[in-house]
Amino acid sequence: MNKEESMLQKRLIELSRLAYNRGIVVFSDFLNLNELNILHTTPKDMFLSQYETYGGYDLSERQMAVFLPDALYYDYEYPVRTIEITPANKRFAEELNHRDYLGALMNLGIERCKIGDIIVEDQRAVIFVKEEMVEYVMDNLTKIRHTNIKTALSDQFAMDYEPRYEELKGTVSSIRLDSVLALAYPVSRSKITPQIEAGNVFVNGKLITSNGYRLKDGDIISVRKTGRISYQGILSETKKGRYMVSVRKYI
Repeated sequence: MNKEESMLQKRLIELSRLAYNRGIVVFSDFLNLNELNILHTTPKDMFLSQYETYGGYDLSERQMAVFLPDALYYDYEYPVRTIEITPANKRFAEELNHRDYLGALMNLGIERCKIGDIIVEDQRAVIFVKEEMVEYVMDNLTKIRHTNIKTALSDQFAMDYEPRYEELKGTVSSIRLDSVLALAYPVSRSKITPQIEAGNVFVNGKLITSNGYRLKDGDIISVRKTGRISYQGILSETKKGRYMVSVRKYI
């Protein structure tokens, strides 16, 4: 663990202590995959209060941690708000991607930890932001590249939202992480292994560095700078002892 990671761990422990000592609910900023891994792998006895994570919808990648006091006497809501971005005039709109939306937000001077997932679909995007940033974003985000845009708060986003995906089926010799990744991203296992060992692969938010890690049905696998897949499970077994499996590759 480097200095920056150690400081984050200490900060999370301090938030837990604050929740415990004051008997209040305490939230972190949005945490990326590596930061979530630090949270999940910190020994539980180092936290004085229990925690949960949430990022606006069930399959969110970037999530906040909430630290809960032992005796919670009131309801609470995550300070996460959803902003929908659409072109001011669809006829003259460019085809914008995730990088375009993120770049426009960063150009406003917003820290990345204040922004959660950015979902891009067709000619619109949905972004999850900390509540404290909503007004600033909506007042200042008016153009992305050369496209004039409009923003609106959206309270109708479904918790069970699932990004668009391509369903892949194929055979693997075993339900190992490297085998399933090689199916989803058609390269050899020998090219997948260095990615895993380099710390670029997370399963359900936890860093996995063993290529032989055995997957379970429903596991969400994130590969840095590559994408996400969901392992759906075994469909059948062949006569040669291989497994026909199903994978959802998110687009």
